[in-house]
Amino acid sequence: MQQQNFFRSDQPDGVTLFDELDKKRKRDRITKKDRILKLYSEGDTDIDRLAEEVHSSTSYVAGVLNEAGLLSGYYDLYTTTARDQNVYSKFFRNVLSFRSPEAARESVERIDNLFRYFERIGDRAGQHHAQVVALTGRNRARWSGKSEEARIFAEWLMKN
Repeated sequence: MQQQNFFRSDQPDGVTLFDELDKKRKRDRITKKDRILKLYSEGDTDIDRLAEEVHSSTSYVAGVLNEAGLLSGYYDLYTTTARDQNVYSKFFRNVLSFRSPEAARESVERIDNLFRYFERIGDRAGQHHAQVVALTGRNRARWSGKSEEARIFAEWLMKN
């Protein structure tokens, strides 16, 4: 019986049996997203339990379910701001950016303008939402390794 060499190719273009096995594994692999959706459809709707089952964060699970239209009303630090969280969200749509210090400064300026607007009309909930958006910007920048951008949001928060 002749032993197969996985690293030598008798096929064109240098493709090995190992390459073919790797392609098959990837093609047959069930992703975390697939597992979340399958478990959810089978009745397991507890986000924390799903996250534990697929070894992922609750934010990731919520994002997958939200994207699939299976979950609404879940918000945390990493939830997209494209969907409205409350009546104030429409004011802050596309306000948050921290791709550069300049973008962070522009975001803080827009947040500050909205904060002052809500202050003028006596809407403390609107002011609070402005602070939450700034805190979200600070935390996202910080956890993305953008310390200068995070500092810009933090300084505004300290003043307000």
